Amino acid sequence: MADEPSLTRWSFQFGRKKAPEETDAAANGETARVVYNGNSSTVASNGSVNVKNKPELAIYEQYRSQDNGSSTHYNGVSSAGFDEKPQKNLLPAFESAEMRTLAESLSRDIIWGNPDVKWESIKGLENAKQLLKEAVVMPIKYPKYFTGLLSPWKGILLFGPPGTGKTMLAKAVATECKTTFFNISASSVVSKWRGDSEKLVKVLFELARHHAPSTIFLDEIDAIISQRGEGRSEHEASRRLKTELLIQMDGLTQADELVFVLAATNLPWELDAAMLRRFEKWILVPLPEPEARRAMFEELLPLPPEEKLPCDLLVERTEGYSGSDIRLVCKEAAMQPLRRLIAVLEEKQEAVPEDELPKVGPIRREDIEMALKNTRPSAHLHAHRYEKTRGILLFIWKLKEVIEIMENMKDKVDEWEDKVDEWNDTWQDKNEDGRNG
Repeated sequence: MADEPSLTRWSFQFGRKKAPEETDAAANGETARVVYNGNSSTVASNGSVNVKNKPELAIYEQYRSQDNGSSTHYNGVSSAGFDEKPQKNLLPAFESAEMRTLAESLSRDIIWGNPDVKWESIKGLENAKQLLKEAVVMPIKYPKYFTGLLSPWKGILLFGPPGTGKTMLAKAVATECKTTFFNISASSVVSKWRGDSEKLVKVLFELARHHAPSTIFLDEIDAIISQRGEGRSEHEASRRLKTELLIQMDGLTQADELVFVLAATNLPWELDAAMLRRFEKWILVPLPEPEARRAMFEELLPLPPEEKLPCDLLVERTEGYSGSDIRLVCKEAAMQPLRRLIAVLEEKQEAVPEDELPKVGPIRREDIEMALKNTRPSAHLHAHRYEKTRGILLFIWKLKEVIEIMENMKDKVDEWEDKVDEWNDTWQDKNEDGRNG
């Protein structure tokens, strides 16, 4: 595994942070070497460090700030120095060094920063936002109510045309929900080494339980767990990876920790049926409605006061456009005045200093018309397929409920059959006792 700079390189050993070791020369005010994991960097007597690359320098400075008494927060955990044990270990205790190395690799996919995407910044998609709040926000805010039958959702699948806001919803979850957010793609859990892929999946869910409440976001999940079956060329390692993921998803329904799996895909019909069953909610993220398109244009297209935004025309002309397509239309419109300005500047023989460059002119109505002519929707031809898939998924969901009811009825029937057999045996015993008496 590549030796990449990370917080873990500065030695998280058994869940505790360990300071880089300094040689005796540093104590004497001479130039010394900081040793970490077998590598070293030069440290001068004034405390500065000569590290080969900037990521390692940034990591070293984080630890220096902690050693000086300042606090650095990771997942709500504050550490005031090297020797102080964190309130919650950044990594759980693993039995083997191999599993711990995999955990360190996956810990890089935790989003510590703030993606800065608010619910209000996502136009439309009210149903999806409400369900995500019910799944992640409300159980943490009101844990008293989410017990028993009302236990929180453990898995939600977002599906729909590309560019409709599935990843934006995931970023809003990371911003608003105050949970540890694991941003997982296929490259995070697929390894070229035999057996490592399923181990990565297992370690991922152990990390999520350790940092609970947490959210695991599986982007483009169809690349990880597509359909299995006859006639498909599938490697054994891929089958093992899928099996481990299914097992871990099953374990979430029986665990008490608040671990939530959010998945997104543009190809729901490619997903394995067993994985679909493990998602309790399937949410279609459709193309934006007229009201949502209007709100997007009003936010993205700043026009001068004398120019009125032709919202009705824009809403009518962008039927079948995704949110990403609308952003491209607005970007193309904003490029028109910049192109006019650059054409004027290029005609001049002398270069204009940067601080003397004129401002870009305002967007005009004809710029918007030109942008609409030059931009085409990317997903409208397949929108009906997602609606059809939604109907199929709802049918499967209802069928699953019917099967569960029938299974419960079968259990009741078996229970009554056992009681009837018991009564018959008792009756026969009494009759035999009466004849013998």
